[in-house]
Amino acid sequence: MKSSIKVRELREKAAGDLRLREKELAEQLFALRLQKVTGQLEKPSKIRAAKRELAQVLTVLREKSQAG
Repeated sequence: MKSSIKVRELREKAAGDLRLREKELAEQLFALRLQKVTGQLEKPSKIRAAKRELAQVLTVLREKSQAG
């Protein structure tokens, strides 16, 4: 999952696209956590990467909402 999106690219996206990406990442994070519990997760670093990208998306969404 080497799709590290730059924050600059996230800021260029529309709020609707960011909300869609937020939902996708939340679902992906849930699936990764489920795999971890069942012992099927091969790369635990995927959880960290998904959490980081989700945080970046949420940060940009908050910036956009405060900007008006």
